[in-house]
Amino acid sequence: MTRSEFDDIRAHIAAEADHPGDLLRVARSLLDDLESARMREATLRTYYLRLLTAARATVAAEAAGYPAPLTFLTEELNKRGQLPATEEEVNRILADAHTAAALLASLERAPEEPVGLEKTSVRAVTGNGPRVRRCSGTSRTLPR
Repeated sequence: MTRSEFDDIRAHIAAEADHPGDLLRVARSLLDDLESARMREATLRTYYLRLLTAARATVAAEAAGYPAPLTFLTEELNKRGQLPATEEEVNRILADAHTAAALLASLERAPEEPVGLEKTSVRAVTGNGPRVRRCSGTSRTLPR
């Protein structure tokens, strides 16, 4: 939703403020949640773009033979407080990277070939193949 659409919805809700009810309170809450999520997404996209730009500049600097090609990436990570300061943090980051790579590799495998399970046993339990789990999200309850 665009900013003007949020403003239009807010104006409509404000005009209806004379009518009491839970629906109005829920609508305001949902609108605030949507706007907050939109702002978080925009912020994350900006961080991602800055990190991607720094990574590309680092690779380009190395290709061009700059004496300290990691400067771009190091400075961007430092701005966000993401540089490892201790050996423990270094080891944790490296372990996380290995785990992420393994998870991505397992997700890229065909679903008909689950790791450590035979095809027949999986089909017998689930019917047509391995069960795909989906995130169901959170629920909202109305105040009473």
